[in-house]
Amino acid sequence: MPDEVLIVDDDTRLSGMLRDYLAGNGFSARAEATGAGGLAALARKAPAVVVLDVMLPDLDGFEILRRIRAASDVPVVMLTAKGDELDRIVGLEIGADDYVPKPFNPRELLARIKAVLRRRGGGIGAPAGPAPLRFGRLEIDRGARQVRVDGTERGLTSYQFDLLVALAENAGRVLSRDQLMDLVRGAELEAFDRSIDVHVSRIRAAIEDDPKHPRRIITVRGAGYVFARVQDEGA
Repeated sequence: MPDEVLIVDDDTRLSGMLRDYLAGNGFSARAEATGAGGLAALARKAPAVVVLDVMLPDLDGFEILRRIRAASDVPVVMLTAKGDELDRIVGLEIGADDYVPKPFNPRELLARIKAVLRRRGGGIGAPAGPAPLRFGRLEIDRGARQVRVDGTERGLTSYQFDLLVALAENAGRVLSRDQLMDLVRGAELEAFDRSIDVHVSRIRAAIEDDPKHPRRIITVRGAGYVFARVQDEGA
C-alpha cells in the first residue's frame, strides 16, 4: 500500500492538484477543507504525513498542530505565506517537521514529504541502526530514533532528531548553520533561514538541564554551534 498524505487546506483546487500529483508519484492522498475535518480524518486513520495550511476557515493551522502534537507524532509539513518568517518559526516551535511557503512547486513539496519520511525511517523489518551515541547522561539511539536523558525519553520532531544526530556525530567540531542544513536536508536553503536556531532552541529545551545555560549544545558566536565532546555525569 502506498504511503498516504492527508492534505488540510481550504483551497480545493490546490488540494485536487496535489492529490493527482502525489498519486502520480507513488502516494495516495485525501483532502479536508477545514481544521475540524482534518482532525476528524486524522483520528479515523493516521496518515504517513500531514500537509497542513496555516490559514483555514475554522481553526488556524497552529491550533490544529498543537492538537495533533498533543496526541500524535505524525510528521507535519506546514504551508505558510511566502516570506512570512514568523509563521515558519511559530510552526517549528510548536512541532512542525518542515514548512513550504506558498506559492510552491509541487516537486518541492514532494521532496519535502520524502525527506520527512526518510528521516522517520525504521519500521517493521528495517535493518538495525548504528549503536547509540552516549554522552554522560544523554543517550541518542539512532536505530530507534529516540533521545533519552537519565533513561527518560525526550520528545523531538524528526528534523530535530536528525539535527541533534548531526551535531553529536561531529562532537567537538563547530558547525555553521549552512553546514547543519546541508547535513540534515542534503540541500541548500536560503542563507537567511533561521529555522536552525529555532530547532536548536527546541532541542535544548528537551535535553538540557538549564536551556538558558546550555552545556551540551554550545553557541559559538558568529560561527555556529558545537556539541560538547566531553560531558560530565552532571551534564
